[in-house]
Amino acid sequence: MNDLDYGKRNKRGDWAPNKPVSGLAPIYAFPPKLGAVLKWLPEYIAPWNLLIAAITLAYWLWVIPSVEVMQSFQLGWVLWLYAVNAIGVFLFFGVFEFRLYMQRQQGARFKYNAKFPSDAPSDVFWFKSQNRDNILRTFAFGVTIWTAVQACMLWAFANGYAPWMSWAENPIWLAVLFLLVPVIHEAHFYCIHRLIHMPFLYKHVHSVHHNSVNPSPWSSLSMHPVEHLLYFGVALWHLILPSHPMIMLFQLHKAGYGAVTGHVGFDKIELGGERGLDTHAYAHYLHHKYFEVNYGDGLVPFDSLFGTWHDGSKEGDALMQERHRAKKQRANEQAAKEAVL
Repeated sequence: MNDLDYGKRNKRGDWAPNKPVSGLAPIYAFPPKLGAVLKWLPEYIAPWNLLIAAITLAYWLWVIPSVEVMQSFQLGWVLWLYAVNAIGVFLFFGVFEFRLYMQRQQGARFKYNAKFPSDAPSDVFWFKSQNRDNILRTFAFGVTIWTAVQACMLWAFANGYAPWMSWAENPIWLAVLFLLVPVIHEAHFYCIHRLIHMPFLYKHVHSVHHNSVNPSPWSSLSMHPVEHLLYFGVALWHLILPSHPMIMLFQLHKAGYGAVTGHVGFDKIELGGERGLDTHAYAHYLHHKYFEVNYGDGLVPFDSLFGTWHDGSKEGDALMQERHRAKKQRANEQAAKEAVL
């Protein structure tokens, strides 16, 4: 594929798509546009959400212990969950890492930042290596906390502390909830993301993740443990919503496996010939690049509502600069008031 048919490259070799990224999904259009929604729905479902749903189904059928086992915490089944999660992450993230960053099969085609993290050692990372740092944080903290939340939620369902609805009696509600899992994920992520961008939490927590200015697959779950707790805490919504443990697992898998699509660093993954798989990663890449934009990906319109959306265009740059100017002016005015007092 010729990536210049889809975007442009600057003097540094960084690639950007031609079309601005929309901050509003068609479902929010008024008056409603049925054609646009029907065209968008396949993109919402496939391939990523469908793939993660398939992983969840396999997990539910072949990995989850019996209800009787999960009614009490035992090291054996919890370690079993950790092992499966770790192997799953290693394989899922590893496929992207191996093909795009180790073999570099498509070079820098469709790559937002033309540089590769392994070519730029930095003191901000353990062992001066972004990959080693990210991998260690993923398995030491990320998969561990993911598994802990997962085990606690399964225990809660098994003991009746979470509202377990049956598919036989509530097929419509559970089907709708299943479809809404990505929406719940993004709404939750936006809220905790804005929280950890507050100065104190950013400095001591979220900056760990933002060290990866040029993110790669292993950056996906490279976070401070506090951020992991907040991030995987999305599963706790299923203590409130009448749900099913399989849907709760889908919610966790959307957070865990789904994180890689926003950090893969490429706009398309070439499949041979003129075929390419869209990652839809550009909105989140812009967040890593500019820090104070795109706290979500546009599925839930909070960024558009609160003025923090950046669509990747020159107009988006101008709006961002204006926000920064206004913020600096407010800070200066506040400092002047405090000096007078």
